[in-house]
Amino acid sequence: MPTRPPPSRADYRVFTAVQTRWADNDVYGHVNNATYYNYFDTAVNAHLIGAGVLDIQTGTTIGLVVETGCTYFQAAAFPDLLNVGLRVAHLGRSSVRYELAVFREGEETASAAAHFVHVYVDRQTRRPVEVAGALRAVLESWQ
Repeated sequence: MPTRPPPSRADYRVFTAVQTRWADNDVYGHVNNATYYNYFDTAVNAHLIGAGVLDIQTGTTIGLVVETGCTYFQAAAFPDLLNVGLRVAHLGRSSVRYELAVFREGEETASAAAHFVHVYVDRQTRRPVEVAGALRAVLESWQ
């Protein structure tokens, strides 16, 4: 069991609703640990796209995941409706550390808490680029 207490909804800036699917459950009857990473990736990118600062088709800058980690506090399972909370814990020159948590509908404490680090790079060269302009402004608003 985790040694730290689960975070609460109040700790996060923005939320994404995620409906679990039948296929999310594993043979133990709960959402498989690897599936949570799909939820995290979806939450981060959906918010960036929604804010108009990520163009996954033609944008010159993309975020590459360089680090992730997750702590699980309690199980979620189909047909749970989940909310993925998101905040920015650190914003560097070319990287951002997101912290995320999964909440079952109606619950104030997280079922799982994670971190997710993007390094922003040029789409063609894959070399780091500065997080600037509108992207930086959006990320700062999530701190």
